[in-house]
Amino acid sequence: MKKTINVSNQGATLDTGRRNFLKLSGVGLAMAGLALVGCDDNDDFQIIDNNVFDLGSGDVGILNYAYALEQLEADFYTKVVNNFYTGISSAEKEVFTDLYHHEVIHRDFFKAAISGATSNILPTLEFQYPNVNFNDRNSVLATAKALEDTGVAAYNGAGKYITNPTYLVIAGKIVSVEARHASAIRNLINPGSADFSGDDVIDANGLDVAKEPKDVVTAAGGFFKTPFTWKERGIN
Repeated sequence: MKKTINVSNQGATLDTGRRNFLKLSGVGLAMAGLALVGCDDNDDFQIIDNNVFDLGSGDVGILNYAYALEQLEADFYTKVVNNFYTGISSAEKEVFTDLYHHEVIHRDFFKAAISGATSNILPTLEFQYPNVNFNDRNSVLATAKALEDTGVAAYNGAGKYITNPTYLVIAGKIVSVEARHASAIRNLINPGSADFSGDDVIDANGLDVAKEPKDVVTAAGGFFKTPFTWKERGIN
């Protein structure tokens, strides 16, 4: 599966000279530790056929699940920064470029970490955006909002299924960055409003919404050219 990416993903790093709240902290340094822990290769991962991939179960399944979502976010922001929408401001370009860098780092982090621990790694996936107009600000921001909110809810919902404490720490570090992304996008949509933590993503107890993997896959499934699933063993 090949796709054209005009912005190089090689050596993608954060601009540490910028003083903004989107900085990624600690994830890269933790990568080696995650890769050394290892996974159980007998986690029921399989390619069902050429079009549907089983993510596996247990920790391997959760890591591949996160990897699939990070592939989607990285692909989306790659398209955004390769062809910024008409009338975009310099401040918005900076935000989207930061988000692009973060998601590429997250994607490559999961690929390297899972590859270092098991052979049961999800392949590179392909995506589609039938309802997204990348030349329209409202369409891009609405899609970014949906992806970021879903990403936060996905990590929150999957956390309870992770049995390895090292993986859980890493997931906590990444979901905090995803939440910053979600707030940044919401602020672009409604500058200066309280919508950065709206009632649609924060429950009555002041906690972020958590979604089960099956619900996230259903919500995001339209973006995937290659569907994926897993055997339900401790994950539903």
